[in-house]
Amino acid sequence: MCGPDFVVVLDGATAPLGVDSGCVHSVARLVEKLGAQLVLPLLGRSKAPLADLLADAITAVGAEHAGTCDLANPDSPSSTVAMVRVTPGHVEHLVLADSPILLRAPDQQVTVIADNRIDLIPEYTVEVVRRLRNQPGGFWVASTAPKAAYEAVTGTAERAEVEVVAVLTDGASRYSDRYGHSWEELVSVLDTAGPQALIDRVRLHDTEAVDGSFRGKRHDDATAVICRLAMPG
Repeated sequence: MCGPDFVVVLDGATAPLGVDSGCVHSVARLVEKLGAQLVLPLLGRSKAPLADLLADAITAVGAEHAGTCDLANPDSPSSTVAMVRVTPGHVEHLVLADSPILLRAPDQQVTVIADNRIDLIPEYTVEVVRRLRNQPGGFWVASTAPKAAYEAVTGTAERAEVEVVAVLTDGASRYSDRYGHSWEELVSVLDTAGPQALIDRVRLHDTEAVDGSFRGKRHDDATAVICRLAMPG
């Protein structure tokens, strides 16, 4: 989702087969509702911190289905969140879970804003993920707990120090963090050839990858957004 001065990318997490989420709604519904709640204040040019906007969105979405679903269930539908808001003087960013943001400076140096806490869990089993999701010492996602918003990686860069912003789901960022290409190359592919070219390259790597050489899914949903910022004059 994009507006005149913002980008929001959400990546829903699909529970393994047989896991009871306690919710009668789908992950896709969570993403749709959360996105709508985030876009409204951004379109209205809210000056509230991005973490506050996310906490309010989680609260609002939870209130919509509290009467039908078990919001205390640790396997409730969840989503990553990556948000960028551009003001006349700054570029604000928020990352919750594994959907990174890349900022390229005029000198072509790339800064990676990432939340890698899910990569630090000891095992990627249903039981371990359930125990560590949205818990201190574990990892955080947008689900039913508004406090997760304040665990996001947030920050601000000077507008003059950013010429390109890229926002990615982990299905696209794996071009660098799984397959070894530099972040500078990833942004260059986006800037010169566009998101589809990046995703095509990722899919080729996915197909050629050796079984057992990585943790997680061989193929994953991939989204990439690139924004070129006019230099403040």
